[in-house]
Amino acid sequence: MTPVLEIERLSGGYRGADVLKDVNLKVEAGGFLGLIGPNGSGKTTLLRFCTRVLAPRKGAVRFHGRDIRGIGLKELCGETAFVSRDLPGGFSFTVMEMALMGRIPHLARLQRESRRDIAIAEKALELTGTLEFRDKYIDELSAGERQRVMIAMALAQEPRLLFLDEPTSHLDIGHQVQIMDLLKRLNRANGLSVVMVMHDLNLAGAYCERLALMDNGRIFKEGTPQEVLTYRNIEAVYKTIVLVDAGAVAGKPHIILVPGEK
Repeated sequence: MTPVLEIERLSGGYRGADVLKDVNLKVEAGGFLGLIGPNGSGKTTLLRFCTRVLAPRKGAVRFHGRDIRGIGLKELCGETAFVSRDLPGGFSFTVMEMALMGRIPHLARLQRESRRDIAIAEKALELTGTLEFRDKYIDELSAGERQRVMIAMALAQEPRLLFLDEPTSHLDIGHQVQIMDLLKRLNRANGLSVVMVMHDLNLAGAYCERLALMDNGRIFKEGTPQEVLTYRNIEAVYKTIVLVDAGAVAGKPHIILVPGEK
């Protein structure tokens, strides 16, 4: 079966300097992959190549076997969605209007949203716990509430592949679990493929089926959470001492930081 996403010998970056170097990675249809690694390791840059914000100097990114550079932007946005870690602000759209923006790839030019489009947007808001804010303006919401609205807008696109850049960074622990539970449920029930950048290694290990640990623009280790989240791998990449409980929660590894000073 053709992978939903295939990254082959990808190199490239900004202003002629390569941030990523010879990256190879595959995501099978229905996969749930977490990109982890220290700041500056290339995680967000990799998402920018996958969403065609950047063009590779070498190599290719393929969606269902097709080079994304040969897929029309409207078609690509109808099949994939991206949730940025940068939250919107400074403009006045209601929450419902934001959710309906997710339907744009499915509309013809100047076509108005149908009842079905409105229902899909409302369902996305309901799933993310933001339907109660539908008539509020986006800049009236807290950072965590806006983050959930952005996820709702992405879900309203009805993507087959969803990219997220640190989707829990602005959320309290309750909403972190709620969003991760939602993504896992959509992954299992609807076959939604998920690729997400995460800094919380314990959340990544608990929810992701596979992890890709990045370091200096390369894949240091890729595999299951048990294979990737070892104390040797973490200490080698993050340059810090940790303890790893290999089966703390349902057989998933749990990382415990060891303070450098006491």
